[in-house]
Amino acid sequence: MIISPKYRRRLVIMVKEPRPGKVKTRLGRRIGLTASAWWFRHQTRQLLRRLQDPRWELILAVSPDHEGLQSRVWPQGIARIPQGQGDLGTRMKAVFDGLPRGPLCIIGADIPGVTSREIWQAFRSIGDHDATFGPAPDGGYWLIGLKRNSPTPPQLFHGVRWSTATALQDTIASIPDLKIATVAELHDVDEAADL
Repeated sequence: MIISPKYRRRLVIMVKEPRPGKVKTRLGRRIGLTASAWWFRHQTRQLLRRLQDPRWELILAVSPDHEGLQSRVWPQGIARIPQGQGDLGTRMKAVFDGLPRGPLCIIGADIPGVTSREIWQAFRSIGDHDATFGPAPDGGYWLIGLKRNSPTPPQLFHGVRWSTATALQDTIASIPDLKIATVAELHDVDEAADL
């Protein structure tokens, strides 16, 4: 599906094919790999229904690239782009660099509490700021958004220690010249206790 240039705002949701052993593996160690893949599939479907909104274009960044682009798991009416290779920062930077200019927010699909209200709050906060984050209680973040009036800072995500209590702090440190906002703190689901 072609990305429409007419939308100024874009919400990208990073998703993996919900296959046992390929998605939510930390969760799967406690509840089983099949159960964690099932949870992710149904969580993502509910999330997509909640976040379809005329105020932004919804796009799926899929992994693995070829299988995700061809998948019948995700609704056919939502645009898809490949995530590509590399760590999370490399893949998110490619999303920021690859889509047309304008406000763009990226989230994961494992945030049960997110609604259109929080996404709209994030887009509104970008109006007065260069970047916005939705912090998570574990020191990471569930959302990153950039105004994108100019090229993405080349150092974005450099030195970020992913899946640690410093991921948010490290990401903000990688863009010291940008004016930063934060929005609501929400939980993502990584471990069984998060459920």
